[in-house]
Amino acid sequence: MTDMFDLTNKTAVVIGGTSGIGLTLAQGLARAGANVVPSGRRAGLVEVAAAQIRALGRRSLALTADVTGRESLQKLLDIVLAEFSTVEILVNCAGRIARKPTLDLPEAEWAEIMETNLNGTLRACQVFGRHMVERSYGRIINIASLSSFVALYEVAAYGASKSAVASLTKSLAIEWAPFGVCVNAITPGVFLTDLNASLLTGTARGQEFLARTPMKRFGKLEELVGAAVYLASDEASFTTGHNLVIDGGFLASGVNQ
Repeated sequence: MTDMFDLTNKTAVVIGGTSGIGLTLAQGLARAGANVVPSGRRAGLVEVAAAQIRALGRRSLALTADVTGRESLQKLLDIVLAEFSTVEILVNCAGRIARKPTLDLPEAEWAEIMETNLNGTLRACQVFGRHMVERSYGRIINIASLSSFVALYEVAAYGASKSAVASLTKSLAIEWAPFGVCVNAITPGVFLTDLNASLLTGTARGQEFLARTPMKRFGKLEELVGAAVYLASDEASFTTGHNLVIDGGFLASGVNQ
């Protein structure tokens, strides 16, 4: 059964792959056999992440990229292709969040969140998706959110951006399905990361999330890896436009006691 999800000889690029969910997924894809390029904006973190991939016995490159610039993403693709010839897997993990009452949210701050979470995902999908469409093979995994489905208090920009990512995933899936490119999303439940730790640790918000999660705990990052490996594999050849939710039962929950 493990051979079904073997990613040996495949190349994965994980954008936002130097910390949190992105780094965990990059390492998980490497353990499944893929060569992995974990990219991000900060060169120091990129170097460390690439070294961790190599320590798992896979090939990697230490390349920075910024999803707010199309030229940066195109350069990333070009360098990876020069080294590996193809890119079979793209994971879009770059993201940002800010908590603020929507009445007080500056338009510029709204735009910054949209630029990274939504526009950045679109750019990466366009740049890497063209290569995949031309090859008639590809696996794209976007990162959605619980806020793609339900409202989370005082993070309207983040919620709007992630709702749009879920919709974009479906749109690209139906456009690129004839070309062998599967586009899916993973929706994590509540996982502690650098992005959200200040919102959840020791706060009433964190306690509410726990109360509404039937498993009564935050997720462990490694619990996302299996979903990513499946969606990145040949076994997902008839899975596209799907949002795979890993949330400890949060979205299924009504009354828990």
